[in-house]
Amino acid sequence: MLLEFRVKNYRSLRDEQVLTLVAAKDTTLQALNTTPSGIKAAPTLLRSAVIYGPNAGGKSNLIKALQYMRAVVAESASVMQPGQTFAVQPFLLDAVSRTQPTEFEVTFALEGVRHQYGFALTAERITHEYLLVYKAFKPQQWFTRRYDPATGQDGYEFGSSLKGSKSVWESATRPNALFLSMAVQLNSTQLHPVFDWFVNRLVILNDLTPLSPTFTVEMLRKPAGKHAICSFLTAADISLADIEVVTRTESGPTLHFDLAVGKSELRQEEREVNELRFHHVTPQGQAVFSLGDESMGTRNLLFLTGPILDILEKGLTLVIDELDTSLHPHLVRRLVELFHNPKLNTRGAQLIFTTHDTSLQDLDLFRRDQIWFVEKDPDQASRLYPLSDFSPRKHEALQRSYLIGRYGALPFFSDWERPH
Repeated sequence: MLLEFRVKNYRSLRDEQVLTLVAAKDTTLQALNTTPSGIKAAPTLLRSAVIYGPNAGGKSNLIKALQYMRAVVAESASVMQPGQTFAVQPFLLDAVSRTQPTEFEVTFALEGVRHQYGFALTAERITHEYLLVYKAFKPQQWFTRRYDPATGQDGYEFGSSLKGSKSVWESATRPNALFLSMAVQLNSTQLHPVFDWFVNRLVILNDLTPLSPTFTVEMLRKPAGKHAICSFLTAADISLADIEVVTRTESGPTLHFDLAVGKSELRQEEREVNELRFHHVTPQGQAVFSLGDESMGTRNLLFLTGPILDILEKGLTLVIDELDTSLHPHLVRRLVELFHNPKLNTRGAQLIFTTHDTSLQDLDLFRRDQIWFVEKDPDQASRLYPLSDFSPRKHEALQRSYLIGRYGALPFFSDWERPH
């Protein structure tokens, strides 16, 4: 479970911004919207968080920051080549920030133990990296790595709690690779759960990693998966009697590259293609439709359903940019309520999403500490802050207060005339 994400000097996020899912002491909706963490310092965590703000305000940059951190963990040891630079994007609108490292930190819970992992990097190298593990109130420092510009070398400090071939992992870690990632690649079983949290327990969907139908299609192939998806869609008022996956073979061009001669060629090859057939039944008759016949909203909901059911079952953290795309507000609300339902969400799954749908600003759906805003200051630097900063009244009409500008994070338009 995610406790906190910190980022500094990434795109429009110039100053350190903090998104926390540690619940405030407020007991509102505690049974539905929060879950016990097993951690004394943060005993209760939020099951969801929603982020509002104007276009170009920085909402998507916050998601991309977490995504970039995840990618560096997943790929720096295995994909990055020696001497290759990071495509990191610091804040470019002031001379100081553009020369400073970009910083990321995530605090998360694994088996009731708090882990705090972070690193800083420039385009050329990792400049700082650390891991703290809180098996008691006082943290164990498993490792700290810091680059010394005077010597051009990384200095390492290891705690006694980290076991294994630390000197081997240290010597193998390139300037453009994380120690965590390299140690796991070299079979550190102790660090593997930390690496695995980023790679397999954190799911991010946005324009860089859009929703894919593959997972849902594979679920539809299995009777239990098909039943779960169809029953959910029926509950969402989409009248489907059945969804059939038909696999056929077709011939098409495939590009091949011959490394020996350095030439590429197109070859005609057979490949499998999956088609979805939607069976609709009414008192007046029945028909079978293709995927293209269904609405964009139905398609988006269908392809979201498979991953969301899996995330709820496994207790993962799902982060989505613009969850409401092509979905009716009532459907978005229903998806949020799945995560708030203790009977369905038994393993602490979390949902973090951005949206422009102000109808979700409802204190019957979210607590004050679950609603966040992002806006830019005059320097064009984004600022993240929670609704709880404003201490809204218990029955305040949040949607109206937001739209009249009480909480900020709104677009502002000046008078415009067509240029002559």
